[in-house]
Formats: sequence, C-alpha cells, structure tokens
Amino acid sequence: MTTVEFNYKLLGLQKNLKYFAYTLTSNYEDAQDLVQETYLKALSNRDKFTANTNLKAWTFTIMKNTFINNYRQNIRNNTILDKTDDLYYLNLGKESHTGLPDSEYTVKEIQKEISRINPEQRTPFEMYNKGYKYKEIAETLNLSIGTVKSRIFFTRKKLMEALKED
Repeated sequence: MTTVEFNYKLLGLQKNLKYFAYTLTSNYEDAQDLVQETYLKALSNRDKFTANTNLKAWTFTIMKNTFINNYRQNIRNNTILDKTDDLYYLNLGKESHTGLPDSEYTVKEIQKEISRINPEQRTPFEMYNKGYKYKEIAETLNLSIGTVKSRIFFTRKKLMEALKED
C-alpha cells in the first residue's frame, strides 16, 4: 500500500474515529484531541501497518490504547505524594470551609439528631454509614432490602430536616 493510499483510507475513517473518541471521552474537545493524536500516531507508525489487514481495527486499537495511556497518566498526575512526617497534605481536606461556621455542624450535633430518631429507623441508617451493604443489613435485621432502603432514605430525610431547622 502506497503512502497516498494509506493516507486516503485513514482520512476515510475520520467520522468513525470521531464517534469512537466521543464514546471514550464524553467530551467534544477531548475527543477532537484524541482523534488528532491517533492520526499522528498512525501516520508516524505507518511502517508498522501490515498491508492487506484491517486498517480500521488497527487505528481503533491505537485510539483505545492512547486513551487508556492518557487516562493512566492523568491518574498518576492527580496522585498526591505526601512525604511529611504527619501526613499533613493527605489529611488536609480538598475544600476549606474555614470562616463558614454557620454552614457546618459538629459531630456532636449530628449524633444528637441521629439519636433522636427511633431505633427502628436509626439502626439500618447507622449500619449503612458504617459500611454495611443493603443485603447485609437486611439479613442482619431480618428485613427486606426494600424496607432497608426506604428506612435509610427516610432517616436521611428526617436528619436533613432536623439539621435544617437548627
């Protein structure tokens, strides 16, 4: 396959590549960047393409691998390495709410409101907050999963209303 034929067939895949890139990224600009990066890699690695094989599959594989590599790199770039003795940076919240005492509740206030809720409603809610799954709560308390979900939902709702009133 000549360079001209290769380039012509590669350009013929543009619509398919754009669609596939958008399904991977869910963002138009990122999809455009991914298509351009894929074209660049396909053109620079043209010598690695075997003639009389599926160009579309080869190009889609380049795009998929590029997307995965970019994703992994973004994850690595967003990882915080905290080398302080007391892990100060990891324990520091992402959002600082200092200076907004009106909008914060202390743990004691929240626990106080939770304790006011009747035990039948409170127990599934507390178990859920401790990390139990709906199924585990249902089996432990001998309830249906739907009952557990509704009790947790209504307990959350009561708690939000009670904290809103204070």
